[in-house]
Amino acid sequence: MQSIETGPTPVGEEPLGSTRTERISALAQQHGALVTLVVAVIAASLSFDTFLTGDNLSNMAVSSAFLAVVALGMTFVIITGGIDLSVGSLFALGGVLAAWGSKYGTLVALLLPLVVCGLIGLVNGLLIARARLAPFIVTLASLLAARGILLAITDEGATTYLVDDKSFFAKLGQDELLGVGVPVWITVALFVIGAVVLRRSRFGQYVYAVGGNEDAAALMGAPVARTKTSVYALSGVCAGLAGALNAAWLVSGVTILGSGMELEAISAVVIGGTLLTGGFGFISGSLVGVLLLKVIQNVINQIGSLDSAYQQVVSGAFLAVVVIAQTWLGRRRRML
Repeated sequence: MQSIETGPTPVGEEPLGSTRTERISALAQQHGALVTLVVAVIAASLSFDTFLTGDNLSNMAVSSAFLAVVALGMTFVIITGGIDLSVGSLFALGGVLAAWGSKYGTLVALLLPLVVCGLIGLVNGLLIARARLAPFIVTLASLLAARGILLAITDEGATTYLVDDKSFFAKLGQDELLGVGVPVWITVALFVIGAVVLRRSRFGQYVYAVGGNEDAAALMGAPVARTKTSVYALSGVCAGLAGALNAAWLVSGVTILGSGMELEAISAVVIGGTLLTGGFGFISGSLVGVLLLKVIQNVINQIGSLDSAYQQVVSGAFLAVVVIAQTWLGRRRRML
């Protein structure tokens, strides 16, 4: 099989023949969200005395961890040019399954949501890659199916499964290591692994190649169907794991969580610099996108006089600006 060489130029390396404008455009796409995050943090710390307190930062970091794990899987999906709308429902389903399974031990509490949500993601991938159905339709159907399963096993939300707060599983969500919540350490470890897989492994090369040009990737020997199936299965596993960690944090499986989370994850990934059209993106950008969304939400909460609904308005406006900027930068590159 021929080697796949169609991945993007690694961050920090200048492509041969690139002009100053191209380099500036690339830097803006790769680091624009990070610069915005730094500016937002500085402005918030100057405006609110409580922003940089340990409790506020700790709560923000832990609450960001669950969305970040979902966004990690979504990053792989979007780089292949796909979309996964089922992750919000899988997040809630994973939390309930973990809470129910916790009475049989930590291993069951972790494996049950990973297996069930991973299988749903695998079915998504098979229908998209093998049957060539539209990702939007397939994952929308999974969103509804997962919600249906969730309501069925909780008697339409009337039953709440609790986690023993003295169990090892609960400690995964509530304990701290070096003053930082365990879910945050788990998330950091997952992002390091994800970045290595995406940038340094053959599977990562396939992901970029499929998103860049699916037909060209197939001609060069990339297993297109297997790659697309794998990223959707990975997305399901990440959503299930995020739900399990959230259940450990809350010591219960809450059925109403996860609504709209798929849109938050997509927003974070795109704000972080990954192209919705596929073929370009990076793991660290998605983490920055998640943190930026959480900082904005925290600032709105600290203002107090603004309704929480404005969080979605501001997040939506940010996403619109980023997509417009991506489109403009793409047109500039084609004109050069």
